[in-house]
Amino acid sequence: MKMIVGLGNPGKKYEGTRHNVGFMAIDALSRAWGIDVSKKEKNALTGSGFVNGEKILLVKPLTFMNLSGDAVWQLIDYYADQLDDFLVIYDDMDMPVAQVRFKRQGSSGGHNGIKSIISRINSKEFDRLKIGIGKKENVISHVLSPFSKQDQAAIDEALETAVEACTRWLEAGIDRAMNEFN
Repeated sequence: MKMIVGLGNPGKKYEGTRHNVGFMAIDALSRAWGIDVSKKEKNALTGSGFVNGEKILLVKPLTFMNLSGDAVWQLIDYYADQLDDFLVIYDDMDMPVAQVRFKRQGSSGGHNGIKSIISRINSKEFDRLKIGIGKKENVISHVLSPFSKQDQAAIDEALETAVEACTRWLEAGIDRAMNEFN
């Protein structure tokens, strides 16, 4: 089984904000693949199904961004004997709005959700799909603000690309997906 985690903050207050682009990506995957993501388990909303014969678990942690690792760790621990690989989708301020880019492993790059996951699972070795949200001087208000109409249109296209990219990741792995989408 492969697990795809989208990072964000739970609650209506944060819906549609830049920091929730990982949640938006899980919603796009859910629609594209017909997987309902509404089961509450291990501090997360999850949904499972099959894509091209591969069993998939889609995940939206119910912890706040800075504690994403708590939910991810619980799911990894619970599904350890079934889990082959996992991918984390999240926002990246250092990339232009709507740019989509895979990363194999590495540091958190200052992203607190990734930092939390690295800390809880005690490893930097997991696949990532970053979606650019642009950068402003006031970081907190920027990541917690909604996209402008122009940026939202670009993000909608990026989410379609993210669905294609995740499908390729499932079919061919991170190296092939990086070659095609980076």
